[in-house]
Amino acid sequence: MASTSQASTSGARTAHPEHLGHVIFIAAAAAMGGFLFGYDSSVINGAVEAIRDRYDVGSAVLAQVIAIALIGCAIGAATAGRIADRIGRIRCMQIAAILFTVSAVGSALPFALWDLAMWRVIGGFAIGMASVIGPAYIAEVSPPAYRGRLGSFQQAAIVIGIAVSQLVNWGLLNAAGGDQRGELMGLEAWQVMLGVMVIPAVLYGLLSFAIPESPRFLISVGKLEKAKQILEEVEGKEVDLDARLAEIEHAMHREEKASFKELLGGSFFFKPIVWIGIGLSVFQQFVGINVAFYYSSTLWQSVGVDPTQSFFYSFTTSIINIVGTVIAMIFVDRVGRKPLAIVGSVGMVIGLALEAWAFSFDLVDGKLPATQGWVALIAAHVFVLFFALSWGVVVWVFLGEMFPNRLRAAALGVAAAAQWIANWAITASFPSLAEWNLSGTYVIYTIFAALSIPFVLKFVKETKGKALEEMG
Repeated sequence: MASTSQASTSGARTAHPEHLGHVIFIAAAAAMGGFLFGYDSSVINGAVEAIRDRYDVGSAVLAQVIAIALIGCAIGAATAGRIADRIGRIRCMQIAAILFTVSAVGSALPFALWDLAMWRVIGGFAIGMASVIGPAYIAEVSPPAYRGRLGSFQQAAIVIGIAVSQLVNWGLLNAAGGDQRGELMGLEAWQVMLGVMVIPAVLYGLLSFAIPESPRFLISVGKLEKAKQILEEVEGKEVDLDARLAEIEHAMHREEKASFKELLGGSFFFKPIVWIGIGLSVFQQFVGINVAFYYSSTLWQSVGVDPTQSFFYSFTTSIINIVGTVIAMIFVDRVGRKPLAIVGSVGMVIGLALEAWAFSFDLVDGKLPATQGWVALIAAHVFVLFFALSWGVVVWVFLGEMFPNRLRAAALGVAAAAQWIANWAITASFPSLAEWNLSGTYVIYTIFAALSIPFVLKFVKETKGKALEEMG
C-alpha cells in the first residue's frame, strides 16, 4: 500500500511537458489579478497633483483620498478566502474583474471628491481579493514540480503592472502636452489615466472564462469527476488520478481551520511568532516603499523636476523594481531568506540616507542644486532596487513558511492585515510629513530600515530548506 501511494505521489510531482504550456497559460491568466493589483495600486501616482488642483484640497485630505483604497484592500483580503470557499475561485476572480472595471470607470468620471474616494475603496476591495485569490488558485492548479516557479507569476505580474501603469501615465501626459489636467479624449489627462485600467480589467474577466476551476474547490463541493478531469489536464494522463484525488482529500481533512484564539498567548497578547510576522510586515511598509509608487511624481515635482520628467522617473523606478524582483526570485532559494533581507536592509539604509541628505538642501530657483538632484534620483533607484531584491519578496516567503502548520492560516491573516494597516499609515501620512520636512521624513524611513537589521538578526529564523512541519 505504501509503495502505491509513493508511486502516485512521485507521479504527481513530475510535470509532463505536453501539459506545461496549458498550465503556464492558466497561471498567467490567474496572475492577471496580480497585474491589476500592481496597476491599480500605482496608477494614482499620475493623478495626485491634478486631484489636488481640481478639488483644491490640502495635503491631509488628499492623502486620505489616496490612502482610502487601502481600507478596501484590507476588507477584500479578509473576505476573499471565505467567498472563494463558497462560490469558487473562478467566480471570485470574475467578481474582482467587475469591481476593477466599475472602479476604473467611476474613478475616471467622478462627480466630486467623495465619490472618487468611494470608487477607490471599490478598487481597493478588488485588489484585496486579487492579492489572496491569485496565489491560492495558482498553487492549487500547478503541478507540484512547478509550483514554486508558477507561484512567482503573481509577484512578477504585480511589479509589471506597476511598471506598465507608469509607462501609460507618462505616455498620456506627453499626449496632453505635459499637463495632468490637459484635455485628452474629452476628459482631463488624469481621468484618462485612471480610466485606462478598464482594458486589463475586462481582459482579466474574459480570461477567467478560459481557465478551469480549482480541483481542490471542486473536491470540497463533491464534484469529484470534474476535479479528476482538471487534474488530468494539468498533471497528465500518466498520473494515478484516483490516488491523487485521495491525496488531496486526505490533506484537506487533515487541515484544521485555525482560529484567532489560537494565536493568543504569552505576555503580550499574541504568541511571539505572530509578533515576528507582524514585525516583518510593518518593517516592510515603514521604510516608505509605497511612497515611491503612490507619490513619486509629486515628490520629484516638489523638488523642481518638470511633470513629464517626473513621470518618466516613476517609470524607470518601476523597471528597477522588476529587476530587483527577478534577482530575489533567483537567489531566495540559493542564499536564503535572512541574508537577502540583511543585504536589502543595508542597501535601503544607504539609499534612504542619501535621499534624506539630498532633500535637506534648499531649492534654488525652485529646484534642488544639480549635485543633490542627481544624488536624490540615483538614491531613489538604489532604494527601490534593494527593497525589491529583498523585502519585497522575502517577507511573503517568510510569512508563508515561518508559522506552525496549525496556526499558519490565521497568523498569516493577522500579519497581512498588519501590512495593509502599515501601508495605510505611510500612505496617509506622507503628504503632511513632506510639507513639514521632506528630509526629516526620509530620516524616519532610514531609521526604520536600520532597525530592521537587528530585528531580522535577533528574532527571525532562517526557513530555507526546512519542511513546513519543522516550523514551530
